[in-house]
Amino acid sequence: MPELTYRQALQNTLREEMQRDENVFLMGEEIGVFEGSYKITAGLLKEFGEKRVRDTPIAEEGFVGAAIGAAMLGLRPVVEIMTINFILLAMDQIVNHAAKIHYMFGGQCKVPMVIRTPGGGGQQLSATHSQNFEVWFAHVPGMKVVAPSTPADARGLLKAAIRDDDPVLVLENLALYNTKGEVPTDTPDDGVLPIGVAEVKRQGSDITIVSYSRMAAVALNVAEQLADEHGISAEVVDLRSLRPLDRATIVESVRKTNRAVVFEEDWRMYGIGAEVAATIQEEAFDYLDAPVRRIGAAEVPLPYAKVMEVAALPAAQHLADAVRATLDASGGARNNGGATRG
Repeated sequence: MPELTYRQALQNTLREEMQRDENVFLMGEEIGVFEGSYKITAGLLKEFGEKRVRDTPIAEEGFVGAAIGAAMLGLRPVVEIMTINFILLAMDQIVNHAAKIHYMFGGQCKVPMVIRTPGGGGQQLSATHSQNFEVWFAHVPGMKVVAPSTPADARGLLKAAIRDDDPVLVLENLALYNTKGEVPTDTPDDGVLPIGVAEVKRQGSDITIVSYSRMAAVALNVAEQLADEHGISAEVVDLRSLRPLDRATIVESVRKTNRAVVFEEDWRMYGIGAEVAATIQEEAFDYLDAPVRRIGAAEVPLPYAKVMEVAALPAAQHLADAVRATLDASGGARNNGGATRG
């Protein structure tokens, strides 16, 4: 099984899907000659030509609208928005058209398109270039929203998104592009992952950590550290898909561990974490030994100065502290016999 970076997994997947289906084509700013701001589309213009790798003007509303029209006529456009911060210019096209056309026309017309876009903070790109808007789109019926945290998930979910007949927003995180992981390439299902299915990345018995995208990777590291240093057995649930949301996996995990912490990079107020916490309260309340804790970014525009940016973003230490505080509030971690340690 090859080890690839997140960036390589995305690039290989685009190539494979374009080879598999001639209706798949790419659109976006600087994705052709310049090979993309983050080099995801490197080499694809040379391989597939200008007809299928199309450089666009700096006009997100215009080229997203063009992609919607192409999708309605049977093509499968994959649109790259340079960063999620620029997606605001195309909100009307995405929310009022891509997400609603299939429903408004009684199922007579599909919109099989993908929008790929990176986001997240930590790169000193300041307040208007370091945001997480996933909850806005996950809020909209008719959209599908995925947020892979590993190269394997990036490959599997991007393949699923390209083959899906609904509009899918694929959220990437800038800080993940250089991360590495094993990527299966010879599986019977071609590595396609189902949209709407979370994954338990680490089994545990003391507490559930629910996360997605870059924070899921951080959560895994924290869980390993807590096990090594404190004997805490933390289960890590990676949502992977934000709409549809796999509530069953979340609830099953919390019913097993009886405690939960939700960890996200976005602001807490009205966020994905709030929906997860509400799900746990509604469907696993009687199993909880402590209130659900939520960790997110400070409720401020993200600062440019590095020391302030770091202070505003959620970090591994915040999660570790929240896990220990939750356990302390409910008697401590269990040992194998089911008792608690004070």
